Amino acid sequence: MKARLLAATLAVAPILAAAPASAQVNGIAVTDPAIAIASAQALQTAYAQIGTTFQAQRTQLEQVQEQRAGLLRQFDTNNDGQLNEEEQRAAQANTAVLQQIQGLDQQINTIQQPITQARVYVIEQLLMQYSAALQQVTTQNNIQLVLNPNNVVWTTDTVDITQKIAAALNQLAPTVSTSVPQGWQPNRQSVALYQEVQDILLSAAVQQAQQAQQQGQAAPAQQGQAAPAPAQPVGR
Repeated sequence: MKARLLAATLAVAPILAAAPASAQVNGIAVTDPAIAIASAQALQTAYAQIGTTFQAQRTQLEQVQEQRAGLLRQFDTNNDGQLNEEEQRAAQANTAVLQQIQGLDQQINTIQQPITQARVYVIEQLLMQYSAALQQVTTQNNIQLVLNPNNVVWTTDTVDITQKIAAALNQLAPTVSTSVPQGWQPNRQSVALYQEVQDILLSAAVQQAQQAQQQGQAAPAQQGQAAPAPAQPVGR
């Protein structure tokens, strides 16, 4: 269900088109809070700001992750880009390499911590406005019951109000802070929602990469098509 909603939602900057109020069936609608928040312009802007602020950490993170991947590659005997059970056992049996990997994992967690904290703080601010956005949309569209799409067997796209809620969030919270207050601790709901949002953004990125690859493969094929022969002159 999320994949279907995502297709119409994310580049991750969706076109927020409002469906008519009559689109909701008997006052019933569905929405995915994670997709609504992932679609909010404030989140996109804040994530970009966080990326700029922590550019040095992101570069360091990529380097450490590549070191980790390099250690694992030596056990990828069939060169398929992943470790099967036998290859995993071989890696775990190599104590020296295992200790290096564990050390790199600790470095990765340390480097990621301020980035993750800033992102969760952004999401928590949007989450605080979500109820108001939901109330605004349900009131405007005379909706009495809102369901999570994960609990619905089948529905039509016209019943989904996720993008209306995202639009309401853009009005209620056009910007959010990326500066985490000293001593701030996220609540469990924000942390759980952060994981969902990250999964959504990752899925969107994968879809975009696949589409770009398909377009790239289609371009050479079109270029390789024979050009039509020039028209022959008729007479002199």
